[in-house]
Amino acid sequence: MEDRLQRIKDIVPQGRQFLTEVWSELRKVHWPTPQETMAATVVVIVVVIIVSLWLGFVDGVVSFLMTRILGNQ
Repeated sequence: MEDRLQRIKDIVPQGRQFLTEVWSELRKVHWPTPQETMAATVVVIVVVIIVSLWLGFVDGVVSFLMTRILGNQ
């Protein structure tokens, strides 16, 4: 019983140390400015559009070729 109580008492300092370390690391993070976030978002959207158009084109070509090779079934 006392061993269990001691383990519970050990959790509080460990939790406090963990939260202190987390807070310390969060202060080191380079948080992006709103302008940087907007620029990165635009880049992601443009890349997604380009890749989706490319995949749609390739899918259309492959579908057309498979239809021609296999015939209309």
